[in-house]
Amino acid sequence: MSRDWIALLIFFGICFAVGASGSVFTASSVKTWYAGLLKPAGTPPPWVFGPVWSILYLLMAAAAWLVWRQRIHEDVWLALALFMVQLILNGLWSFVFFGLRRPGAALVEIIVLLAAIAMTAMRFAELSRLAFWLMTPYGAWVLYASYLNFGIWRLNQGTA
Repeated sequence: MSRDWIALLIFFGICFAVGASGSVFTASSVKTWYAGLLKPAGTPPPWVFGPVWSILYLLMAAAAWLVWRQRIHEDVWLALALFMVQLILNGLWSFVFFGLRRPGAALVEIIVLLAAIAMTAMRFAELSRLAFWLMTPYGAWVLYASYLNFGIWRLNQGTA
């Protein structure tokens, strides 16, 4: 197996490890705490999140891999460092929202995450247009998740 394909598998592994770590906090709260919260209009049923996140992690890993393949450029390492920062923030959101059950703090965190995704996507665009486009569904979903997070925080102030 070539080094390129091994790198792709590593990126898949990293992204799905973050997803799995976040799901630990999510699973413990979805059927209890989260189920009892008031939610804004447009909130999807809980079963939607798993398939959507699986697709997004696949797209993110592929995007990072495409950028990694451009490693002859010095900017690649900054772009990949930004990718790792946003990935850590991604996992942290699940901990803050579901683990700590703090929608207000999670709202602040998800805004920082959105900025990190935007910076990562912009850096990716300089190295691979396809990598940029592979990151856009993720950015759009996190923007939507920000709306949901805001709505949950607003609707449940004093109870959540």
